[in-house]
Amino acid sequence: MGPLSGLRIIEMAGIGPGPMAAMMLSDMGALVLRIERQVDSGLGIRRPEKYDLLLRGRKALALDLKNDASIEVVLNLIEKSDGLIEGFRPGVMERLGLGPDICLKRNPRLVYGRMTGWGQNGPLSHAAGHDLNYIAVTGALNAIGRKGQFPAPPLNLLGDFAGGSAYLAFGMVCALLEAQRSGKGQTVDAAIVDGTAHLMTSVFGTYGAGLIDLERGSNITDSGAYFYDVYACADGQLISIAPIEGKFYKELLDRLGIDPAEMPSQFERSEWEAGRSKLAAAFKSRSRDEWCAILEGTDVCFAPVLTLEEAPRHAHMKARNVFVDIDGVTQPAPAPRFSHSIPDRPSPPRKAENTPLAEALDGWMSEREIRDLRAAGLTIQS
Repeated sequence: MGPLSGLRIIEMAGIGPGPMAAMMLSDMGALVLRIERQVDSGLGIRRPEKYDLLLRGRKALALDLKNDASIEVVLNLIEKSDGLIEGFRPGVMERLGLGPDICLKRNPRLVYGRMTGWGQNGPLSHAAGHDLNYIAVTGALNAIGRKGQFPAPPLNLLGDFAGGSAYLAFGMVCALLEAQRSGKGQTVDAAIVDGTAHLMTSVFGTYGAGLIDLERGSNITDSGAYFYDVYACADGQLISIAPIEGKFYKELLDRLGIDPAEMPSQFERSEWEAGRSKLAAAFKSRSRDEWCAILEGTDVCFAPVLTLEEAPRHAHMKARNVFVDIDGVTQPAPAPRFSHSIPDRPSPPRKAENTPLAEALDGWMSEREIRDLRAAGLTIQS
């Protein structure tokens, strides 16, 4: 029973950041019901249900959203809800008859969360796009990568999930708290470009102060500095170091057996490549496991670079139960942690086609309402 226990959220099925935000709310105890279209949109990467991890922790109801009676079912559910999440292009929900004006009229306390890449307004608001495009236009993508190389796409973590999902979930919780005080719902316009730009606040401040260059791979935290980078070991495996502070940097040199007098001045950029050569040679002398034995847990700011397969087996990850096994699938556990309102372990992903109707609507409709819905033939579920 997590901190959001008691809240009810309707999720209009989509891809990417919307489902992640819904999963975050569900992970924290909210009762989330996903409304799926009976006709598959064909969007997203196909995978077996048990591996579609962004769908975990909640049930689903399949409806024909081109059918007026089905829309009325959704509106009836919205009357019982605290919030709604949708991730369509601007105008789609309005055309379905489920726009914020209609929904808030049916439920004035509703928090209506909208997840898009470009936002609800602006010259690009109706254009297609993906994570890479959104982080590109904010300046974030251009800043990520090594000197002399093209920008390095950071998976779709920065845009979709950090700039998108996390900000939508945060916005929903903020508006839900406000609704408890005022009794009034509102619309949350969560745009990936907004969230990603906001994540760059510190970077813009540092640039404004003249402390970083626009050239990639030329600054302390973008691989420009030899003391904040990744190095290869004797076995070809990789390790990371980040001793920016002087005392941490000194400890690194001590543990590597390098005389500080042999190293260039730490913050003299013109000498960074010379420093990199020194550290590269040192790290090449031992295997990754040997360096872990020497450096891990010290103040040199060290960690091995682990694969997706290795990370769950790391001692620190295991001690904190950062990863859990659900239905035989290793996956990240809910985060963050709470001292007493501890969330239950999420249930496995379930699509509407594999969820009995009574199970999907448990806590949402009475037995009679479920029988009526089944008799009307509005859902494909048994």
